[in-house]
Amino acid sequence: MDSIPLEAAVPLDATPRPSSGSSRSSSVTNTGDPLLLASRLQSKEQISSLKKRRKHGKVIGEFYEKQNKQIENLLLSMDQHIENAQEEEDTNRLAIKIAINGSLAANCILAGIQIYAAASSLSLSFFATAIDAVFDPLANAVLYYCHRQALNADPRRFPSGGSRLETIGDIVYASAMGSVSVVLIAFSIQELVQGNKGKEMLHIPSVVVVCVAFLTKLSECSGRTTETIFFINGFGILTSSAGAKLRWWIDPLGALIISVALIIVWGRTLYRQFLLLAGIAAPMEFQQLVIYKAMMYADGIKQIDSCTVYHAGPDYVVELDIVMDADTPLWKAHDLSQALQDKIEQLPNVGRAFVHVDHEISHKPEHRKIK
Repeated sequence: MDSIPLEAAVPLDATPRPSSGSSRSSSVTNTGDPLLLASRLQSKEQISSLKKRRKHGKVIGEFYEKQNKQIENLLLSMDQHIENAQEEEDTNRLAIKIAINGSLAANCILAGIQIYAAASSLSLSFFATAIDAVFDPLANAVLYYCHRQALNADPRRFPSGGSRLETIGDIVYASAMGSVSVVLIAFSIQELVQGNKGKEMLHIPSVVVVCVAFLTKLSECSGRTTETIFFINGFGILTSSAGAKLRWWIDPLGALIISVALIIVWGRTLYRQFLLLAGIAAPMEFQQLVIYKAMMYADGIKQIDSCTVYHAGPDYVVELDIVMDADTPLWKAHDLSQALQDKIEQLPNVGRAFVHVDHEISHKPEHRKIK
């Protein structure tokens, strides 16, 4: 479902509930929630009753759940966002390091035994599963190398930072995976055309080895990754066994199907990574967060002229235009915009921020080349 701006949402109780003796001036002085966003939060009971409606109930309920989450996110201070991100990074750093090293070692072992299974059985389906297994540790190595290069990028050589190097690593890896799958498709088609009926015996050790690798990978992964592993390895075991016991052509056909599936999976990965490299816009929720935090940052900011947030690899670049009074001293405008820029750059996933100060909004959009 497309993101809906907060101001476009009509909650069940659309009337704000400020404190007694409220007025616009008194509500604005509420520094914790000057726009009374908390009054737009919907209770779990209200959302639950919405979901029970026959017509569009589930969609409406999910929208208000999403809106609640966004409001709660907006009400956190910038310091809280920064602190939460730092705490999460500190908490996960050791666990991620252990998981990466353990996963790399396990994947190397699994790749070795699956190569053995493919070579000993000469099953194309097992070759397809082995390709996926071999590329797992290679992926870890490539991504780790690119991550280290991104962290240690020379600012004189890469003035915009090294985050794009990680995206390039993903693209190289996905391209290699797709290329190998294309080669396996060619071998599968060749065997189907030639009618190779020589492999009629079921190689039990190979099946056992692939089953062990299959179960090991399932225990390590979850979500969409599990679905992919289940299909590649489970389907490979099925088609290889059926090819040996039922019809010879099931094995090369299974390898063909697995290879096409791998090309589709990694093709989608390539597409997503190219979008990041091309500078696709950041999610609307993050743009709303930046606008709201900038708007509430200081009294000297009278208006937000424009806000553009886009990807530069996995990180965001923020371009923000704020409006201040025309008689604001230069030192004050500079110091405020610099402090705001520094705060935005500390937000999670922000690689670079640019804050531009203006005194009016009647001009044409900023930073756009006019043809």
